[in-house]
Amino acid sequence: MDIRVGQTASISRKVRHADTADAVGSGDLPVLGTPTLVAWLEAATVEVCGSSPEQTTVGTRVGIDHNRASAVGATVTCTAEVAEIDGRLVTFKVKATQVVDGQEVLVGRGVVTRAVVDRETFMSRL
Repeated sequence: MDIRVGQTASISRKVRHADTADAVGSGDLPVLGTPTLVAWLEAATVEVCGSSPEQTTVGTRVGIDHNRASAVGATVTCTAEVAEIDGRLVTFKVKATQVVDGQEVLVGRGVVTRAVVDRETFMSRL
C-alpha cells in the first residue's frame, strides 16, 4: 500500500433519518448521531488508504469531538489527512464540515489511527 504523510481524501454524505442519534440509539434527537459521524470520518481514512488484494487497514483508535448538530438533509463533508506513519500505524487528522448560510462550519474533528494488516493473517486470527 502506498500511503504518504500529507495525503488526503474527502467524502460527502447527506444526513438521512437512519443516520440520526434517535435512529442509531445514541440519543433521542433527529440530528446526525455521533456514531454515524465517526463512521463517516473513518470512511474518509479508508478512502485515503485504499486497499489491495493482500493488505488493508483496520481501525485501532478514534478520538473525535462532535461540535455541531446537523439536521436531516444537511450535507456533511468528511476529510482525512495522513498526519503520521509509524511502522504499520497510520494516524490521520480528520474533520467534518457543512455549509450553513453560505459559510463552511466545523461539525467535528479529531484523530483516527489505522493499522496496515495482511488480510489473510488478520482473518486467520479470528
